[in-house]
Amino acid sequence: MLTLAAFDPGAAGFSALLAESQGEGHRMLLRLAENWANGSNRFLLPGEVIFGAWSGDVLVGVCGRNVDPHDTGPRAGRVRHLYVAQRARRDGVGRALIAAICEGAAEHFDYLNTNAPETAFAFYERMGFVPLAAGGHATHRLMLA
Repeated sequence: MLTLAAFDPGAAGFSALLAESQGEGHRMLLRLAENWANGSNRFLLPGEVIFGAWSGDVLVGVCGRNVDPHDTGPRAGRVRHLYVAQRARRDGVGRALIAAICEGAAEHFDYLNTNAPETAFAFYERMGFVPLAAGGHATHRLMLA
């Protein structure tokens, strides 16, 4: 059974998820841990949230929603640090995390951007995000309004 709840990088199991993500060449969870530790991003602004996904008592995924620091739009949000453990992929964890991130997002944001690795493009597009022109700080956008 999958459980989604508020999360911080001090949660049990995060270090294993971090190591796995780095082993795959990803830096999103390292940036999450560093930014949390130095206080530069704790998901505290209006509309910001961060969730963990647990299968039983094992952390299998994380995802956050921030004000987009790269977009000048006054109601621009950003999907941040989405990562799902290898053993939980294709089990609906990513879909559940994106659904949780989108829930209530329109109260604060008109759209959500993300800067996804190419291997995740198809996933985001299945979730309704549209590709953006190459070269910016975001690869995909989901309109909320």
